[in-house]
Amino acid sequence: MKSVDNLAEEAVAPVRYVAPTSFGIKSWAEEDRPREKLLQKGRSALSDAELMGILLGSGTAKLSAVDVAKLILNAVENDLNELAKLSVKELMRHKGIGEAKAITIVAALELGRRRKETAAAARTTITCSRDIYQLIRPNLQDLPHEEFWVILLNRANVVMRKQPISSGGVAGTVADPKMIFKHALEQLASSIILVHNHPSGNQKPSAADIALTRKLKEAGQFLDLPILDHLIYTDHGYYSFADEGVL
Repeated sequence: MKSVDNLAEEAVAPVRYVAPTSFGIKSWAEEDRPREKLLQKGRSALSDAELMGILLGSGTAKLSAVDVAKLILNAVENDLNELAKLSVKELMRHKGIGEAKAITIVAALELGRRRKETAAAARTTITCSRDIYQLIRPNLQDLPHEEFWVILLNRANVVMRKQPISSGGVAGTVADPKMIFKHALEQLASSIILVHNHPSGNQKPSAADIALTRKLKEAGQFLDLPILDHLIYTDHGYYSFADEGVL
């Protein structure tokens, strides 16, 4: 039988707080959960982290899926364009991100890129270098390596096709003139625009870029397939041979 003193001690003893065992989204108020929030308020009501949280599906023992997403976004300064540049292996360096979740993120961002590409390619007429830049941007944005593309036009300067020619490393890629004109002749194109990217962000053409442009221009004149422009693409701007008067 407990003494009066023991009973008194128990009466004044502090109540211990037991921390919740789960930090998951299911422990949140229903209106704050990303999926429920999307259903109730629409997709535009969700933050980038909440949308990513839906893709991830789950977090870690101490972090919700949204918390994991916030850490990833913070690492790229909340820039979705920078996020799109990350590879599966780079995403997996973040705590709580396994291969399956990394692949899900990459796939979602690629779908977004392709949506832009589809919208841009719908019967586009080229009137200036800015049109070229906007047309090719979905294909070259965020690439860590160089690629060479051609845009084939009809007589009204309407885009017939965007055609990749070659893919290389960080420092450069090789463009085979025979392949370029082969595609143009097969599509019965009336003119050609050349495009390649500089992952470094440097918009100035190299000596090799200038020499290739001159070579292709001469070949195009012989085949009655004029080269209208050669665009050097970067994520933050471009260089147009035609605009600069060096084509």
